[in-house]
Amino acid sequence: MTRNALAAASGVSLRFLAQLESAAGNPSLMVMRRIAAALDMPVESLIAETSPRPIDQALILQMLNRLTPAQLPFVRELIAERFGPGSRPKALPIALLGLRGAGKSTLGRRLAQHLRVPFVELDREVERAYGATIGEILQLHGQPGYRRYERLCLLDALDRHEHCVIETGGGLATDPETLDLILERTRAVWVRAAPEEHMGRVIEQGDLRPMAKSKEAMADLKAILKAREPYYRQAPLHLHTGRRTVDESFRDLLTLLGAA
Repeated sequence: MTRNALAAASGVSLRFLAQLESAAGNPSLMVMRRIAAALDMPVESLIAETSPRPIDQALILQMLNRLTPAQLPFVRELIAERFGPGSRPKALPIALLGLRGAGKSTLGRRLAQHLRVPFVELDREVERAYGATIGEILQLHGQPGYRRYERLCLLDALDRHEHCVIETGGGLATDPETLDLILERTRAVWVRAAPEEHMGRVIEQGDLRPMAKSKEAMADLKAILKAREPYYRQAPLHLHTGRRTVDESFRDLLTLLGAA
């Protein structure tokens, strides 16, 4: 709403509104009520010390304020049914978080086959979508650019597949917006192992680069695990694959998901 429109709707002068915007005005409660009524928002929202609410939340609050007392119980029941405890469906997509070498690829493919749902390798989705390798995307656009593409591909996968198993890249959890998306729209599992097991499995996969500077590589790996653990730990489900065979880890995963 423009200042002119607000002045006309509230009956408060343009000059006084300008003073309010510059924090030089000293409005009475009656003036605040008139401004709030013109903006169709509660007066307390004009003087709250907290940061502004997201626009969707503000609009929802405005709609609630228009309801009659008789309508409120019905709305409360609808919200409780859709968003209350126990309302989240079990059949959400499953996302596997964690560093390379934890077993995400092996367990993810096997789980998708067991559940008869698509298996989505998010890194490969990014490469297909943008016609370049991860290394090339990082060179051209840096980490922020890659994380943006990764988030877009994740959204696309979630929109395309009601049920699927998603293998995420090791660094995905460090992006707050993408991690929030994973936690909100999937059943997230942190697949973890000891640093030595991570390293050993990467080498078994044919990547011998860590062998060149094994001491430095192990120190770097431990530092990365320590730095990322607070992000991975936000996943509600944790699967430790250390000292477990693939079959044992898969059974543990099914038990964890309640899908055995």
